[in-house]
Amino acid sequence: MKKEWGRCSNFFKFFTNDGNLQPFFLFGVFIISSFSNNMSSNLFHPNPEKMTKADIVEIISANTGITKIETEAVVNGFLQTVIESMKKGENIELRGFGSFKVVKRARRIARNPKTNEEVTVPEQFVPVLKVSRDFKHAVNGSLNS
Repeated sequence: MKKEWGRCSNFFKFFTNDGNLQPFFLFGVFIISSFSNNMSSNLFHPNPEKMTKADIVEIISANTGITKIETEAVVNGFLQTVIESMKKGENIELRGFGSFKVVKRARRIARNPKTNEEVTVPEQFVPVLKVSRDFKHAVNGSLNS
């Protein structure tokens, strides 16, 4: 795991208790410092209809003064932590943003549209994100004005 963080490992030691990386806290600090001070004017990216991970890294880096390499390490660490936690069946709650949950989808019968043949879709577990009420209101208010 430490190899993924590359030269940024010393940067993250400040945010650890027992040597384990805690990118949630650090990522949260970036998000709060980046967007809570009404810095949305810095949210320009080339394709306004689709934001990529690189765009997110660039915006956070610009708003926090931390290098893009360090910011990318934090974003990747955050995403990897979410994935690993959800693989264990854990739910993740980020207040003001939403909750990541693992939902069990029941076995069902579907139909192949090409052949019109019935197909059994086995039960499966899928990750879902339920956005918070604040998040919904912010998006709705922004797009309606």
